[in-house]
This record gives sequence, C-alpha cells and structure tokens, in this order.
Amino acid sequence: MRIPAANVLLLAAGLGGLLGGCADSRQRAAVLWTDRPEFTLYAELFNTSQSEYKVEVRYFESPAQKLTEGGERPDLAAACWLRGASTRDLFSPLEPLFKKGLPAEAFYPRLLSLGGIEGRQYLLPVSFNLPALVFPQAYGSALSNPLTISLAEIQEKGRAYNRFSRGQYTRMGFSPAWDDSFLYITAALYNASFREDSPLSWNQKALDEAMDYAHDWTAQSNSGLQAEDDFVFKYLYDPPATLVLSGRILFAYMGSARLFTLAEDRRAGLDFRWVSENALIPLDEQSVYMGICKKAKAPDAARAFVLWFFQDDTQRAILAFSRANRMDENAFGIAGGFSGMRSVTEQVFPQFYQGLIGRMPPEAFLSPPAILPHTWTAMKERVILPYLRDRARASGGEGVQPLERRLAEWVRVNKG
Repeated sequence: MRIPAANVLLLAAGLGGLLGGCADSRQRAAVLWTDRPEFTLYAELFNTSQSEYKVEVRYFESPAQKLTEGGERPDLAAACWLRGASTRDLFSPLEPLFKKGLPAEAFYPRLLSLGGIEGRQYLLPVSFNLPALVFPQAYGSALSNPLTISLAEIQEKGRAYNRFSRGQYTRMGFSPAWDDSFLYITAALYNASFREDSPLSWNQKALDEAMDYAHDWTAQSNSGLQAEDDFVFKYLYDPPATLVLSGRILFAYMGSARLFTLAEDRRAGLDFRWVSENALIPLDEQSVYMGICKKAKAPDAARAFVLWFFQDDTQRAILAFSRANRMDENAFGIAGGFSGMRSVTEQVFPQFYQGLIGRMPPEAFLSPPAILPHTWTAMKERVILPYLRDRARASGGEGVQPLERRLAEWVRVNKG
C-alpha cells in the first residue's frame, strides 16, 4: 500500500525546512521525479543530513511516460518502468560512482544487471516485491518447505481443506480465480513472458497452459465454477486475512508489500510462503529503479543523493524513522518494497520486520520480469487481467476474445 502523497509531504515537512544555503545555486539543487511519495521524505532526510546540496521531489503518476514526452527533464528519477526502450537511453552511466563509494557488490546481482545496457550501468535497483501465500500460523508444519510453496501443493492442501455440506461448500482451501493477481502469477510461473515489443509480446502457448491449469483446478478441486461462485457470493466479503484467520479459507494471496503492512494483530496469527515453481519466484513487475538523467542541470547534487541513498546506514536510518513515526503501517520497507541492496534486505530488514528472520529466499530464486512498456500498469489492468479472468473460466478458451484482439483495440482507443 502506498502512502498518500499529501501525507508524505506533511510528514516530511515536520522534519524541518529545506536548507536555504543551497537555494542560491541551481547546480546544488537537484530535481527528482518519482512515482513513490516516500521519496519526499528521503529527500528531506538527505537535505537535513548535510549543507552542500539539496534534492527537490516532484511526484508524477508515471515519470517514465512524462520523460518520453520531452520538454523539461529532471536531474534524476526513481520510479517504475524506467528500463523500457523509450526511457533507458535518457540516463547517464553510473560506473564513476562505483569508484566513489557506491557499493556495487551490495546489490542483488540479477536486479543490478537489469539496469545495464551493453555492459554499462544506467539504473540502480531501489526496491522490489515478492508474491506470498498466507495461511494460519498453526498450519505451517503441514507444508513441505519452510520458504516456498508450489502451485501443486497449494491445490493439494486446498482441496483437502474443503468442506461440503448440504449441497454447498462451507469452507474452501483456495481458488486461483479469487484474485486476478494470482492468475497473473500463475501465468508468470508458466513462463508466459510478457515483455515490451511494440507494444507487447508473450508466449501464448505457456499462457494457454497456465489458464487451462487454473480452469482445471476449479473443476477438479472445487467442483466447478458454479460451486466456487456460490462460495464467493456467500462468504468472501471480508478481507482475505480475516477469512484466513476465521478458518473460512485456508490460503490467501497477497504481495509482500501488502502482507507487511497488515495490522499487527492480523499478521501475528498468519504465516506465509513465497509462491514458487522450479526454484524461481517471480518478482512483482513494479520494481523501482533510480538513475541520473543525461544533461542534468545539477549533476553533483544528483550524484551526492545517489551515493547517500545507496548506503546501508542510510537505509537503516530510513527504516528506523519509518518505524518511529508509524509510517511502516502504510508503506513497506524502502520505497514500498524490499531493498535492491541485498545487504539491507537480508541483514537490516529482519531487525524491523521480525517475520522475515530466516525467510528471505536465495538470490538465485529471484526471477525479475522482462522489460515492460511504460504503459504496462493501465495495459495490465484493462487488458491482461480481464483476459486472464475470462480465460480461466472457459475450458480451452472457448468463446473468449483473443488477447491480441483485445490489446489491438486498447492500443487503438488510447492512441485515438
């Protein structure tokens, strides 16, 4: 869950005024564009930590899209979708910063490599999230792995949990159709491989297999669509965590950002596993990256902020400030996710989120998504997820409008 931009601005204002000594020189004041309101706070912490530079934050729903429109440019950006073809050439190489104290070895290597182009580093990973399946804490011993859970085990345990009485289900373990995001994770685990390509391409065979699996899951484990729909209509009106804790369902899907912003009384009764297949865990597509723009007007200030932000002590201080001011109740971790710095996520995060002690998967398990277009959020919400929902309810895709046609129509309307 994101902190509303207005709330972050108020919290940041409480830290103290901007440093007047820097305002006289534009070269000492860098402008940062972001879609994460938390960066208002981070900039204020930076501004109050030293007297030479300052950073001014401007919030946009899609900095990546705004960058493609030309005109005014920031000095640096920290946002989703910066790795796309239309934006990645707008940033300057960062290798010189590795010689000035930027700890390249502290980053998750696979995440770091995704910010590079032809051997040059242009973007740095700020944050990422993982898919989690939650269940009652007492149930953890019944699962086969202390870190991850596969689709097959979810289906098996969910089916065993079902209770059928007087012609209807009174409890149900799980259905992939309960959450569109889980359907997408299923597609990702089957290597549907959505990726940027004028505007998008994917592996249709893998996508068909994934949605056939979801459809068969409903038919084989939950007695079909009508039985699932009846159960949903009668019982699934409370939040997923509440339903799990009440015993009405066994599993609920949620991303790590949502899981670790649940109220303490709810999270205390829950356990979780990362959803995985073949030792791979798909990362949420909305990973945040940071880069310094070409022709920045205040490059020294931009570089100073990057060097400051990507230090263990800085991110520890950010987490401590968030905890002390109860901001972690609304926004998880660093910029809404795990830190792109492995050292911070594995060593510092458990100090603030005790549920993570011994729970982070090996780096090799993390499977980042391919590069996606900057319009992905709208495309996914309006085209991809509705298609997955329809496809999972139709045997063999019968009667479902093809994804290619839906996408073409969406592109036509949005270009018009």
